[in-house]
Amino acid sequence: MNSDKKLYTFEEIKQKLVNYCVYQDRCHAEVEQKMREFVLIPEAREEILLYLMKENYLNEERFTRSYIRGKFYLKNWGKTKIKIHLKQKGINNKLILSCFDEIDDNDYLMIIRKVYENYESKLKGLNDYQKKMKTVKYLLTRGFEYDAILQVSD
Repeated sequence: MNSDKKLYTFEEIKQKLVNYCVYQDRCHAEVEQKMREFVLIPEAREEILLYLMKENYLNEERFTRSYIRGKFYLKNWGKTKIKIHLKQKGINNKLILSCFDEIDDNDYLMIIRKVYENYESKLKGLNDYQKKMKTVKYLLTRGFEYDAILQVSD
């Protein structure tokens, strides 16, 4: 047994995980990762997970919608990058696709245009073709789809 882990009662652990979920929306994988910090038998883990879901502290759809809004509107990530990161967190594809309605289509193109113009304006000493290619490549790394980038790059 790992001696540097502080021992908590079941109720203390449950409360710590409630606080963890209240502070910010979490997905199942994040909560399970947090649970590994505590010494818990599998039945206790299950009971805590069920409690968090039943009391709506842990809600995968709410997490996914919140994550999509945050990464798009605050970090200006494209749908491809958001989708990859959500899949890494164990969110299923069907849920991801159903939650992309959090991003308004007009906002999506507007953000692509904003990021495009901002990045392109910083490129110096290149001809127009080189600037466009570098900017398109940059937007692809930000997770925007090629077709959407072409809509704003002309």
